[in-house]
Amino acid sequence: MCPELIVGNNQVRTEIPEAWLTALEKGGSLAAKEILASHLVTQNAPLPEHECVEVALVDDETSARVHEQFMGIEGETDVITFHHGEIVIGVEVAFRQAAENGEPPLRELFRYIVHGLLHLAGHEDEEPADRQRMEAAQEPLVTRLWPMVEG
Repeated sequence: MCPELIVGNNQVRTEIPEAWLTALEKGGSLAAKEILASHLVTQNAPLPEHECVEVALVDDETSARVHEQFMGIEGETDVITFHHGEIVIGVEVAFRQAAENGEPPLRELFRYIVHGLLHLAGHEDEEPADRQRMEAAQEPLVTRLWPMVEG
């Protein structure tokens, strides 16, 4: 079973078109389906158990507060994933990263959703080797599914 993906814009500092929310939900659902159908899910990962994954797009202030409260780390961040099925995405971080990397902001937001879904599939990125494995799973998914997200 593939979880429903709901993307909510919970910030007002950065304009997010309604069409982007729909595109992110579609792309996230496609990514979840591919992740679940592949070898990318580790044993005891929470993703297969979820009927719904909620994605909250937040500003830097909220991202920093959640980062500090739940991870004990100061400052805003790109993605925080909770095993109960919520992915918190720092919109302002995504826009800055997109500009730095010459990427469309929508693609960077999509990358963060894939990243969060991979965390729910049991992937970690704290250690360099884990981060490399996660990116090796993440980037081909982003590349393959991006045309369906932007189209």
